[in-house]
Amino acid sequence: MSWQPITEIKLWDLINGAFERMAPEQRKIWEIIKTHPEKWSQDPWGKEGNGFWIVALIGNNVIWYNDIEHGFNQSTYTKYGKINEYWCNQDELEFAVQNIINMLRDGYDSAGRCGGPQPGNFSS
Repeated sequence: MSWQPITEIKLWDLINGAFERMAPEQRKIWEIIKTHPEKWSQDPWGKEGNGFWIVALIGNNVIWYNDIEHGFNQSTYTKYGKINEYWCNQDELEFAVQNIINMLRDGYDSAGRCGGPQPGNFSS
C-alpha cells in the first residue's frame, strides 16, 4: 500500500484529540491562533500530497501537520500559502502550541527541529 495524504476528517480527529489533552493555558492560546485547516505548499516535500495542512497562524509562524512523518510542526512563512521549512518532528499538537506559549513568554523559539532528508556524499 502506497502513502496517501491525510484527509481533513482524520486531521480533525487529531486536532480534537489534542484539544482534549491541552492544559487550560494551551487551550486559550489555541483558540486565538487556530485556523480552519487549509493545504499550503512546501517545496519539495509537500508536492506529492498536494501540500500540507496548516492548522494555526501567529505572526510569521504556522503550525502544520506533516502527514509523511505523522506529527505537527512549526515553521515560518513569508508568503501566505507557502511553508518555508520542512521539519519532521513527530509532535502532538499540544507540544507545538506549548512552543508558541514559550515563544510569547520567553521571546525566542526554544523548540528542537528535526529536518528532512539531506543529500549525502556517497563516494568513497
